[in-house]
Amino acid sequence: MNQYDYVVIGAGSAGCVVANRLTEDGKTTVLLLEAGNPPNLPEHEVPLGWVKLWGTEADWAYFTEEEPYLNGRKIYCPRGKVLGGSSSINAMIYIRGNCHDYDRWQELGNPGWSYEDVLPYFKKSENQQHGASEFHGVDGELSVTDPIAPAVTSQRFVEAAVALGYKRNLDFNGEQQEGAGLYQLTIKDGKRHSTAAAFLVPILDRPNLRVTTGALVTRLLFEGTRTVGVEYIHQGTIHQSFVQQEVILSAGAIDSPKLLMLSGIGNAEHLRSLDIPVVVNLPGVGQNLQDHLHVAVAHQATQDLQPAPTSNIAEAGLFLHTEGRLDAAPDLQLYSAPVLWTHPAYARSGPGFAASVCLTNPQSRGSVSLRSASPNDSPIIRMNYLQSESDMQKLVAGIKIIRQLFDSSIFDEFRGEEVAPGANVTSDEALRAYIRETCDSVYHPVGTCKMGTDADSVVDPELRVHGVEGLRVVDASIMPSLTTGNTNAPTIMIGEKAADLIKAAGRVPYQRLELTKLS
Repeated sequence: MNQYDYVVIGAGSAGCVVANRLTEDGKTTVLLLEAGNPPNLPEHEVPLGWVKLWGTEADWAYFTEEEPYLNGRKIYCPRGKVLGGSSSINAMIYIRGNCHDYDRWQELGNPGWSYEDVLPYFKKSENQQHGASEFHGVDGELSVTDPIAPAVTSQRFVEAAVALGYKRNLDFNGEQQEGAGLYQLTIKDGKRHSTAAAFLVPILDRPNLRVTTGALVTRLLFEGTRTVGVEYIHQGTIHQSFVQQEVILSAGAIDSPKLLMLSGIGNAEHLRSLDIPVVVNLPGVGQNLQDHLHVAVAHQATQDLQPAPTSNIAEAGLFLHTEGRLDAAPDLQLYSAPVLWTHPAYARSGPGFAASVCLTNPQSRGSVSLRSASPNDSPIIRMNYLQSESDMQKLVAGIKIIRQLFDSSIFDEFRGEEVAPGANVTSDEALRAYIRETCDSVYHPVGTCKMGTDADSVVDPELRVHGVEGLRVVDASIMPSLTTGNTNAPTIMIGEKAADLIKAAGRVPYQRLELTKLS
């Protein structure tokens, strides 16, 4: 069979949700294509093992180009190449973002994406340990739970924050986001609960769903500007599959714009420079790249702090405002970890603890572009981290806040030497140099297929690609701006909302022309 109602490209955080929801009726046929394979390493299930998944076959293992504001460093950019996508290799933190994030999306010209609009979709996916409430659901597929055995320093981090005057927050996804608390996690029965485990594995026996792994999609197929199918390589052979309704592109913020450009949708000048025929000139494809950036403060510990196997390492957190604006989303997010979590140049043996400060709303913008016309070549990724001076200023302020927390008497029995940045690094100038030397990604790239109606947008508020028919993008790339916190939960929400949009449009069948194999 090479004809389906829908083809979904990418079995990641959004793609697994879309495939599940579209096939619920038992009639709608879906082909789900994933370049990676099913998770087959023990580290996929053991929460503590997530950092060991980087660089494996489950990771695209991308790097940025030399970052001009980070001393020319190339920054690692892991992306999931596996069923479940990045939800199968991430740190499992469940953060929805701030209500102001989604209200801002709507203000930018995206009706239907306010916080009030998206909250039901967060609740729909969720099986919340604490039970149903105004903000939480219990009937969803995704398990959201408290840490099983958080380290003592993670708990002390929360206590130190409260002692400094920050609010204790038992639910970052509830009535307010500000304050300190333990992160909730996508873990079930002590094991990672990826979107593949939650939404895909339980439905693999649906006769109207076909899942093909190890399938690299090389281009989209068109009749004029109507998307009619996809071409992909599987087991060394080129295949084509066609759609009666739509192609759903859910390959993520790096690979979704890459495939659009390979298929002739993007900046016409860039495409012509690579001899790619232009289907639609959409200059916004690959632009507006945003990512969360963080930098750590680390101490040696005076006693063993070995995290439990069920630990996600980044166990506790703090959301705060540096400018005192309570009518906006927090601009800093802190992570606390019971390990010496720091740049390799500052590595030490033995036990330790650390905290990092993350910019929740960076002003710097980057891009994704093609290196060549070959689908086998990695794209050119330019993040432009710290392009904005305000981003640097907030990281400096964040380091000072972490030091205040760790200087609390609450840490007296654990505090050893500060190994990063080091007790002698105190001036703003020295801290700025340390940040440029060591800051790193939190691995939350978004925005490269921006939702909107302006000239730089790629998809409309129903996630349909401008200028073509039968094609939507459904993943983190559609975010006009970064959400405040980790991006996996918002991406799952996008999948949920998109599925309803797709179903509504599918009630009016598209009468496709008789197809011959496309060259």
